[in-house]
Amino acid sequence: MSEAQALIAVLQKSADAACVAALGRLVQEAPDRLLSRINVLDFARRESLDEERVIAMFLHAAQVGLFDMSWNVVCPSCSGVLDANTSLKTVRSDDYYCAFCNLHNEATLDNMVEVSFTVSPRVRRIAAHKPDELPIWEYHRQIFWSTGIDLPQDDLDAILQNLTLDAVELPAGDKALLSLQLPEGFVILLEPVTHTAHYIDVKGEPTRDRQNVTLVYTNTRGTSDKLELRPGPVRLSLENRADLRILPTIWQGSEEFDALTSRRRPFLTAKRLLSNQTFRDIYRTDTIEVDQRLKITSLTFLFTDLKGSTELYERVGDLVAFDLVREHFRTLNEIVAAEGGAVVKTIGDAVMATFLTPDHALSAALRMREAMRRLNETRTSEDLLLKIGIHEGPCLAVNLNERQDYFGQTVNIASRVQGLAQTRSILATAPVIENARSAELLERNGQKTAVQSQALRGIASEVAVYEIP
Repeated sequence: MSEAQALIAVLQKSADAACVAALGRLVQEAPDRLLSRINVLDFARRESLDEERVIAMFLHAAQVGLFDMSWNVVCPSCSGVLDANTSLKTVRSDDYYCAFCNLHNEATLDNMVEVSFTVSPRVRRIAAHKPDELPIWEYHRQIFWSTGIDLPQDDLDAILQNLTLDAVELPAGDKALLSLQLPEGFVILLEPVTHTAHYIDVKGEPTRDRQNVTLVYTNTRGTSDKLELRPGPVRLSLENRADLRILPTIWQGSEEFDALTSRRRPFLTAKRLLSNQTFRDIYRTDTIEVDQRLKITSLTFLFTDLKGSTELYERVGDLVAFDLVREHFRTLNEIVAAEGGAVVKTIGDAVMATFLTPDHALSAALRMREAMRRLNETRTSEDLLLKIGIHEGPCLAVNLNERQDYFGQTVNIASRVQGLAQTRSILATAPVIENARSAELLERNGQKTAVQSQALRGIASEVAVYEIP
């Protein structure tokens, strides 16, 4: 049995059978380029598989050694990879610069950090394991661009050659001379390995005299400058003083170029993964460094607590109460996971959970309330009364008490809203209720809301709080 077959057999014990079968075919039969930085959402779409099950499978596959996981900081404009990391711990919270787009962006986990998977070299050797040996256009496909750009699967070489004026492979220490005719317009000389760019504004009267430009590449990453040249002949003298191979490529701005680089597809974001229960279970302590503060522009928080839990212990006794509370936690965990969320932590009888969007949190809340009603019916008593509060907004992903957590006013408001609950009613703020998909969910379930302006402890302004009875 090969290493791949052995690890897939192990994976079958923890992942969905249909997903594992599709993954086995991929590892055994797919061309090299499909095993480098795999977009798991696209894989799920192509194989007609459930996204959550596919994500869980790839996480387990990385855990057993089938794949290596990568956290790639992506330019939101061109979808180029600005920084590749083997762990979220090395993702910086400060500014990232894309020389191709001449844009500065602060890394956020919503759409600037993708998570991809590459087959492990111990399982199967592929060309991307040695990126400095990849052909120039495959380097662009597999290394420079992220999994979020939807590149053609076939004839990419011919397409890219038609969009460029020239390209050269330049080993460390080498020099090259490129002679070409510059057309009027905008030209970018991009070097994808060091992420450096030279913007050439070609304008003015055409010339027959040769224009000479000398460019020197070093190990310095992420730099750019601007040049002005006239239409006509130019000789580029390129020198590679970096300690690795570089790939200077001269792109000509055009509608075809814009059409190619603007095609996008969904990808697995760091935000989604941090709110995935399987990820939190497997990578409980291996996520964020203590001094990291990574921004998330939108995340939905759900807090629950059991009303009168102290009285419950006194009324039914410790053993019975413990079993009830444990069943309550098990039920809530299942509902959170089913709605694509994750339990961040439990505090006493309370639960803090996160969801990517307000509608999933609201759906989870409605299901939780119904589940507690059914549990109470089996006991013919109202022992389990769940208080629920929901809020959505920006936050920071942080490390607290040696595990991945969240910090910020959004978290505080969600907690305070839950603290207002006194009955089985669900309380939520305006960003949750006014979400379009939340409104559709409430309408489908025949739910009406009542709103009140509430003062929350530690919050300067009053907050509109909606009650779902």
